[in-house]
Amino acid sequence: MAVSTPIALLLTVCFVGFYVPVPALAWFAGDFLQCLSTQVPSQLVLTPTSPSFKPLLVSSIRNARFVAPATARPPLCIVTPTNASHVQAAVRCGRHTGVRLRVRSGGHDNEGLSYRSQHPEVFAVLDLAKLHAVRVDPRAATAWVDSGATVGELYYAVGKAAPGLGFPAGVCPTVGVGGQFSGGGQGLMMRKYGLSSDNIVDAAIVDADGNLLPNKKAMGDDLFWAIRGGGGGSFGIVLSFKLRLVPVPPKVTFFSVTKTMEQGAVDAVTKWQTVAPALPDDLSIRVVVQQRQASFQSLYLGSCSRVVSTLRDRFPELGMTPADCREMSWLQYVAYIYFGDAINTTPLDVLLLNRTMPIGPFVKNRSDYVRKALTNNTWNKIFTWPSAAAQGELILEPHGGRMAKIADDDTPFPHRSGVLYNIQYVQFWKGNAAAGGNTSSTPDWINTMYDYMAPFVTKNPRAAYANYRDLDLGVNKMVGGVSTYESGKAWGERYFVSNFRRLAMIKRKVDSGDYFRNEQSVPALF
Repeated sequence: MAVSTPIALLLTVCFVGFYVPVPALAWFAGDFLQCLSTQVPSQLVLTPTSPSFKPLLVSSIRNARFVAPATARPPLCIVTPTNASHVQAAVRCGRHTGVRLRVRSGGHDNEGLSYRSQHPEVFAVLDLAKLHAVRVDPRAATAWVDSGATVGELYYAVGKAAPGLGFPAGVCPTVGVGGQFSGGGQGLMMRKYGLSSDNIVDAAIVDADGNLLPNKKAMGDDLFWAIRGGGGGSFGIVLSFKLRLVPVPPKVTFFSVTKTMEQGAVDAVTKWQTVAPALPDDLSIRVVVQQRQASFQSLYLGSCSRVVSTLRDRFPELGMTPADCREMSWLQYVAYIYFGDAINTTPLDVLLLNRTMPIGPFVKNRSDYVRKALTNNTWNKIFTWPSAAAQGELILEPHGGRMAKIADDDTPFPHRSGVLYNIQYVQFWKGNAAAGGNTSSTPDWINTMYDYMAPFVTKNPRAAYANYRDLDLGVNKMVGGVSTYESGKAWGERYFVSNFRRLAMIKRKVDSGDYFRNEQSVPALF
């Protein structure tokens, strides 16, 4: 891939003005659109009168909470650029007219901050869905991937162009790489190869002045460090990443074992806490706890017979047998873990290249990190926690292996040595988004569970994963037109621990005017 032309970029611009009078919004929009009209083709600019406007706006919204009128005020326009110069124009026109930009890659932001605002300001959304090329170099074991590509598109391109190579990233194929890589990128190969962001070797970015910085040499060590795990929406618009691909065997093994409480699920999860982080690096077992049962899902970079033997010795409580596992190629595995037996009847390209998915239920996510194993009694309470009107689940992702060998400050992602596993709390509930159902009030399951877990997880700070964004941790406050460092510490030190200070210093260096900002963007440290 030529670094000088990182990709064609689709730019979607939506102005959403909270508490801003309509005449003022019209002024911002008119000025901004006039500026863009000399640099971006008119067919790439959508206004609310366009029949394509609403479908495009909603196309990447995954959470029904952000479709309801209470949280989804109609934007004034959408712009869809097709190359890097259009992105530069959007930044420069935005700065000139006072319109801020937010970037949407796949639309999975847990709080919807890639396409909505809680601030009383006019802003634009950069929807990168057409910035999705993947260029694989099998001989060099590298790939350039555009920020608007999905994880599924990346997996498919790598698996087809370079059998024997893969890439460590997440499970959901419709997640955009731009957002996932910017916050770290956990997955079932991170114990072997680290996070997605640990395997980024170069990048191209448009900075806060609208300049194209085509590689890490042009952007400098600090900015390159910040964009590999420091969260999106703070430092610039990453157009593309150069990735180091990793070796995978011709056949890998996936297994899934589900246990109810009656079948020993509590004992198995209690044991899993210390076993999973200490297993061989090429074996990763995550757990989904839901409805009083635990599902153990695994990827092993080897044969079924070998993993059965290992687990009989190291984790007999699981009770795994050869009948529980399935050997397949790595490309088949990345589809199978999400789509299951559909891979038997549907071609992989149809599954992995499909960017669309229906808007699901109302969802709220929170996260924690665990350094000391919870007791059996504690897990028994978790398994029997009342759910009332909500449906909740815990997703436990094991660390250890390569994750424990990377220094906490090697990238902005600090949750390394000593971490046993990450917890993602996910709550689903029903609501009427079309009718403006109650979206501001979250059922009690997730917050009562989160409060209960406080004594058992990391402290000072109680750490959280940036990609599981959670506005309940805190939001930025504005003073003098910029986000304050002190207000940002409330959430920033939870995501980045001591690395947050360095991120804030880099923010001052590359965007002292706080042009790229949202409710949880990194503030500048003055």
